[in-house]
Amino acid sequence: MDTILARTKSESSPSVPSATAPDLPFSLEQTPEGPLHVRTLRLSGAHRVGRAPVTLARRASSALLALLALDPALAACPLEGALYLDTETTGLGPGAGTVAFLVGLAFWDPGGLVVEQLLVRELGEEVPVLTRVADRIRASTMLVTFNGKSFDMPVLRTRFVMAKKNLPEERPHLDLLHVARRLHKARGFGSRLGAIEREVLGFVREDDVPSSEVSACYLHFLRTGDARALVGVVEHNAWDVVSMVALVGLYGEPLEGTELDAVDLVGVARTLKRAGSVDRAYEVADAAHVRGGGLEAIRARAEIAKARGDKARALADFELLAGSIDDPTIRLELAKLYEHHAKDAVRAMAMTSAGTSETEERWERRMIRLRAKVEKSRGDGAAQTCLRVLDEPAPEGGRKL
Repeated sequence: MDTILARTKSESSPSVPSATAPDLPFSLEQTPEGPLHVRTLRLSGAHRVGRAPVTLARRASSALLALLALDPALAACPLEGALYLDTETTGLGPGAGTVAFLVGLAFWDPGGLVVEQLLVRELGEEVPVLTRVADRIRASTMLVTFNGKSFDMPVLRTRFVMAKKNLPEERPHLDLLHVARRLHKARGFGSRLGAIEREVLGFVREDDVPSSEVSACYLHFLRTGDARALVGVVEHNAWDVVSMVALVGLYGEPLEGTELDAVDLVGVARTLKRAGSVDRAYEVADAAHVRGGGLEAIRARAEIAKARGDKARALADFELLAGSIDDPTIRLELAKLYEHHAKDAVRAMAMTSAGTSETEERWERRMIRLRAKVEKSRGDGAAQTCLRVLDEPAPEGGRKL
């Protein structure tokens, strides 16, 4: 704990105004259900997390976010009414003994972004916090969290039950963790919010309290009343909430404003294809290629072109890939396109003979069918050459019928 307390800083952080020692900057509100400790920050739309301005989140495309989240219910939700939510808890699981002692909320009002933090200063003061959370949910159009579907909301549901209070009807829920995993998977930096801030937003937290130490900080505060133990936790929570706002702006307009990395755009394209929006997926994959996405961008564009029926574009891209990497799955795609789109059984047979990713049984059936087509064209010189090559020993890594 001495190490944690030594880490506490009083100067402002680069993300949000700092909580300062010796006491915590929460104002006291008297409510019919007891005292409520509230910290309110107001940030202008020009506020940035790294290189990403938060204002983009206010006008981002909920339809696009719905596609990236694979959740159609989000498409009709105005982002101006979104409620961003993050909890700090006494445990790492949503069990009955886990208390959400700090709830961070963010929402838009006419003056800009409001960050509201609610603190359970003593364990008997939880009900006013839950009541305020319920009021904010009712006033919202949608929820935005980071891992909230698996953690934050189950914790809150349990706390409402334990307090014998009714949780309001939940709004459509955008969990940014799942979106981030799809978009950034290829970059290999994981799916922790801090890593995404660093690699995607260009923001590095200073003197942050690790999530694994949050519970210990609160328990120390309860035992001793030492407010220094919670200063870093309050900052950590505020960072989490504001970073979610920045990510919504980035994900909701991936080709505008603060641009995603070309490799991330490949993830966007593949997710849009999975969601069934193939035309938009192709646009993003093409942008990823133009911006330096390399072979993965070309491959994504080829796969999407094939899905949208643009076989000529798919053929050109798969040919480009085949000339750069040795991949049996690419040869299989080319064999199919040569046979059924280009009507070129000779080239389809040559590609199949070099080895594809299909099973032995399927490969043999394909070879028999293609050989029959080539033999039917025996008068063609290329067909005769192809048959002579196939009668020679198979190259290393290839197959022989």
